[in-house]
Amino acid sequence: MNNLDKIYAENKEIKKFSKSYFEYLSFVMKLISEKEIESFVTILLEARERDSVAYFIGNGGSAATASHFANDLSIGTRSYDKPFRVVSLCDNQAVITAIANVDGYEKIFSQQLAVVLKKNDVVVAISASGNSPNLLKGIEVAKNKEAITVGLTAFDGGALKKAVDYSVHVPTEKGEYGPAEDAHMILDHLIGSYLNRYIKE
Repeated sequence: MNNLDKIYAENKEIKKFSKSYFEYLSFVMKLISEKEIESFVTILLEARERDSVAYFIGNGGSAATASHFANDLSIGTRSYDKPFRVVSLCDNQAVITAIANVDGYEKIFSQQLAVVLKKNDVVVAISASGNSPNLLKGIEVAKNKEAITVGLTAFDGGALKKAVDYSVHVPTEKGEYGPAEDAHMILDHLIGSYLNRYIKE
């Protein structure tokens, strides 16, 4: 029984469940390392300075978060003269389904990265479990091309946390996808809000 199961068992009315869920999410957020967030923000700012691209990848809810990051950082910062070049590789369904159909779903990111990635670009892989084969293959390509790799993870971090150069870890229990993905989206809004103001100083 994970924390969400316990919360439901003790709070079966939606009002009580909501209150306890918010309290648990707040508890999880306080466990995230501010130093890890700082490192991630520094990577994004340095990529902007050298005109490198940050590619975001993820599956399911994490794919949506990858797209949200691309929107908030590339367009939301309104920095057109000196932009954050951020792209989600989750968004081209023709490319994704072509690769999945011909070569397998585990290659949907590695093959895209093999085409577009340059040295010193950034690859950000988002995964609660940290064990998605397609993300790990993408990180492998990134390493071979001398890109900078970042993992946004949860649970125990999985293989992804060990494979990347930098990690922002959300320490939830295994299987707690809701709080894990909530936290990743909050990190998007936190970082986007900060960068939006930082670059205007």
